[in-house]
Amino acid sequence: MSEKPSLGKQLLYQLLCLFIAFTVIFPILWVAGMSLDARNINRPRELIPPQVSLQAYQRVIGQPTKNPVTFLELARNSLLLAGGVALASLLIGVTAAYVFARFDFRGRKTLMMAVVTVLMLPSIATIAPLFVMLNRVQIPVGDVTFNLRNSLLGVGLAMTSSALPFSIWNLKGYLDTIPRELEQAALIDGASFNQVFFSIILPLARPALAVTFFLGFMSGWTEFAISWQFLTDPKSFTLAMALWNMVGQFSGDTPWSAFAAMSIMIAAPVTIIYLLLQKQIVGGLVVGSVK
Repeated sequence: MSEKPSLGKQLLYQLLCLFIAFTVIFPILWVAGMSLDARNINRPRELIPPQVSLQAYQRVIGQPTKNPVTFLELARNSLLLAGGVALASLLIGVTAAYVFARFDFRGRKTLMMAVVTVLMLPSIATIAPLFVMLNRVQIPVGDVTFNLRNSLLGVGLAMTSSALPFSIWNLKGYLDTIPRELEQAALIDGASFNQVFFSIILPLARPALAVTFFLGFMSGWTEFAISWQFLTDPKSFTLAMALWNMVGQFSGDTPWSAFAAMSIMIAAPVTIIYLLLQKQIVGGLVVGSVK
């Protein structure tokens, strides 16, 4: 049996944990206090503001920036983008991962190495070629020409190409842990390959599907670089783009109370979803990496 650490070591560990918790929680409390500060000053020194007000949240909900777009319209665009990227990368990724995990075909290892190579490539490096390629897709619709690059659909396609390699790699690692004997038994009982996939594989892979969807949704919800380079119409802007538009040229030009309120409202949905699905997300990440 291992010896218990001494009282001094236990106190040291507790102090270390408290220090780490303080460094993580303090900035969040500072931003929350700044969003409730009615003075709207540049650098508030009090963690709890002397004058509490919800004016910053009211301003953000009405019109967060000078662009004629409301918070609900920005949230709708971010939700469509994040949900579309997460769903597309999940549907395509799970089918590709199942093929890599269960079938042995020529070029399988080469394709998997290609997936890993693309996974290591930062998405910011693909902006230029994606911009040129999507900008060429222009469809005349009446008197207006639809430009695929200057649309949420084009941004979603660009982001899906970046999220798909991770989806394939993460789901393949989890599918490898599912015993093949379950599929063989189902096939012997007369089930088709589609029935095996939808009735056995997908239910068993639910933790990995949940974490893959969540990570894809989070990347789409907080995405900024591709949207900022592709979109020009304020009606198509996302929450992350609106948050950037609130930053002034100097610190005195930035409405810090509204900026803090906007930051909290953007981070709150993802945080709540993570707290509700924390066990499934952690389980999907851990089990998929251990065979």
